[in-house]
Amino acid sequence: MPKTILLTALLSIIMVLALACGGNADDSDAPAAAETPEADHMVAQATLTAYYIDAALRAGMTPQEIDVALGRIADSTAIDEFWISDENGRIEFTNVPGVVFEFPTDPNSASQAAPFANLLLGGETVVVQNAQPRAADGALFQYVGVAGIDQPRIVQVGFDRR
Repeated sequence: MPKTILLTALLSIIMVLALACGGNADDSDAPAAAETPEADHMVAQATLTAYYIDAALRAGMTPQEIDVALGRIADSTAIDEFWISDENGRIEFTNVPGVVFEFPTDPNSASQAAPFANLLLGGETVVVQNAQPRAADGALFQYVGVAGIDQPRIVQVGFDRR
């Protein structure tokens, strides 16, 4: 029971922060994403998610249970997507069912997601991208990622900026 209470409290904190800090913004004349207060909030959301993943795994939650919890957060907050990898860049947890995705492990590759490889390699602890058309479908998205707490992994949150 104490593990359930801890996870519920952590989930509540993530949801409150996501509600308070999210929302769409016109990024056309904005400073670089890393310099905005909104980016700071997005980094906080990703960091809380990293701690949630660590706590959920320690509590023995299954990947399916974690995905359901991420879906609940996305359904009720400003966070649209969660992409949490394993140590090899393969998606381990997400709120987007049925999508197969793997982060590149070469930060110099041509992929839009390439800068996040530095989170796996230890070169960065935070990566903030400006809003840009998503490679998969052209939708305007902004992604922020942090390094994992429990192991090398990418913990990324995404926001629809349309």
